[in-house]
Amino acid sequence: MKRHTMTRLGAVAAIAVAGVVLAGCSGGSDTAIATKAPDHLSGTVTLWEFFSDREAGVVQSVIDDFQKKHPDVKVDVRTGQEDDKIIKAIAAGNGLDVAISGAVDNVGAFCSSGALRDLTPYIDRDGVDLSQLSDVARSYTSFGGKQCALPMLADVQGLYYNTDLLQAAGYSAPPKTLSELETMAVKLTTYNPDGSIKTLGFNPLMGAYENAPTVFGAAAGAEWMKDGKSSIASSPGWKELMTWQKSFIDEIGYDKLKAFTAGLGDEFSASQAFQTGQLAMNLDGEWRVAFLADQAPDVKYGVAPFPVLDGHEDLYGGGYSSGTIAGVSKGSKNPEAAWALLRYLTFDTDAVVKLANGLKNVPTTKDALASSKLDLPDQFGTFLDIAKSPHLTSIPATVIGSANQVALSGYWTKFQSGGGGDIDAGLKKVDKDIDDQLALSEGP
Repeated sequence: MKRHTMTRLGAVAAIAVAGVVLAGCSGGSDTAIATKAPDHLSGTVTLWEFFSDREAGVVQSVIDDFQKKHPDVKVDVRTGQEDDKIIKAIAAGNGLDVAISGAVDNVGAFCSSGALRDLTPYIDRDGVDLSQLSDVARSYTSFGGKQCALPMLADVQGLYYNTDLLQAAGYSAPPKTLSELETMAVKLTTYNPDGSIKTLGFNPLMGAYENAPTVFGAAAGAEWMKDGKSSIASSPGWKELMTWQKSFIDEIGYDKLKAFTAGLGDEFSASQAFQTGQLAMNLDGEWRVAFLADQAPDVKYGVAPFPVLDGHEDLYGGGYSSGTIAGVSKGSKNPEAAWALLRYLTFDTDAVVKLANGLKNVPTTKDALASSKLDLPDQFGTFLDIAKSPHLTSIPATVIGSANQVALSGYWTKFQSGGGGDIDAGLKKVDKDIDDQLALSEGP
């Protein structure tokens, strides 16, 4: 499953979302909760989720298990609900109890506005062990001291490689550094008689499929924020990454890469370029394992952590992660049952494992990651290892959502084409644009 996260920039207009949330929800404290969890749960819980079709069926099967444990609770599920609809429903007080979102970028707005309840009182009262979660999962489900969401499975990025193509070129293992990636990719690239690209070793263009600043940044330990301000220009990893990528692009030719990329199949269709053999190596998430099994079962491939920038070899094995988040609406009319459902979906080991097996995503608790009941393809093991790495990263939550990613990606896209001007000045301008938006979100 591919989530609607900002690895695909523009999935959610996060600034507009934040504005709606802030305008429609009070930031006051939540109603005090009982000192002890109720012995019996009953009533209706309305759950809104972005899942649909087969994936919604997987989630429903786990909800059915919850209802068997609590037969007097009815869960009313509304599928295919993206964040804009969820946010409007919360703001309007439309009886939403639990929200499941695929856009981690909106956590800052959800938490700061109070749209989703701070779960800390429930967590403390019921002894929920947050150490079951990685630091990354905790970071993208909280903001401003509020744990207003919990993670419900994760997405992790890695490098897919076609073993037949690599072996034919004389390679027995995938690259571990970006310089190795470039060398291998250039050798693996073939051309048509007219000079256009026939097969590409690796596509370095920003915006090609899953290529995004978030994932590239993890390869160099590049920082997004420091002391509440954008730190892109002052974190050397960004300039080093962009310089490496531009050199790689120039070696093959920007115009050739653009033309090749424009002719590739849709990312989530059977004509996706790695699946058709047009790409020898590709940056992608764990969901591609399921796509390959369904749409391209004859492709022989392996998965490795994404290569790291030379000089940062200690980071190898980690990568970028985001995921699905879930929380209890501020206006929930049945908060205890809503909290019980949320806790079940995110912390019950059997429930998390069943979701992971069905949705083919990475579990977010340590017990689920270690469970013998996990039933996933062999290549999936790489993503489980990445999820356990101490070098796993995500992007810090802000009230402006994905605006910092959009700003950096916009400049990076210009730079890779040769139109970005002086990189130092360009990155400082990116910082200023982000800081201006942060200041605007804080109000007078």
